[in-house]
Amino acid sequence: MKLRKAVYAGSFDPLTNGHRWVIERAVKLFDEVIIAIGVNPDKNYFLSAEERQSHIQSVIESMEKLDCKVTVEVIGNQYLAKFAHNEGASCLIRGIRSEGDFSYEYAMAQANRSLAPDIESIYLMPPPALAQVSSSLVKSLIGPEGWQDLVKQYVPDEVFQSLISKN
Repeated sequence: MKLRKAVYAGSFDPLTNGHRWVIERAVKLFDEVIIAIGVNPDKNYFLSAEERQSHIQSVIESMEKLDCKVTVEVIGNQYLAKFAHNEGASCLIRGIRSEGDFSYEYAMAQANRSLAPDIESIYLMPPPALAQVSSSLVKSLIGPEGWQDLVKQYVPDEVFQSLISKN
């Protein structure tokens, strides 16, 4: 039995294979998943919100037959728990790669619980091969000669092709 509706949020700047793994698991667990792209006006992004939304949409379209409704929304700078509550979601999906992620996510879960007590946080832990993959790592590798060979292993092909054309 699947759970009803969940929100998976992030900056996805850029979308990585780790993010894709979480999305692939989420669509198997829930009837509906909203992928929420956060935009903080005080933060400088490598990719525009529109580019990030396009990357996520391309990855979703490349997935095998989905038995789940998936929407991708740019949500701006707002509390995620309030957004999820307003969307009728029952869960927030979060990926945990390490002990450091756990400490951060534990604190966030407590804050989210105070904002929307009806929203549960669900944690998915990727396989070891994806545990070190992050958007920050990918961005740090782009630029020097040969960056393509390194970055290709960390991002979906749809994202990789976009990064090549951008750089």
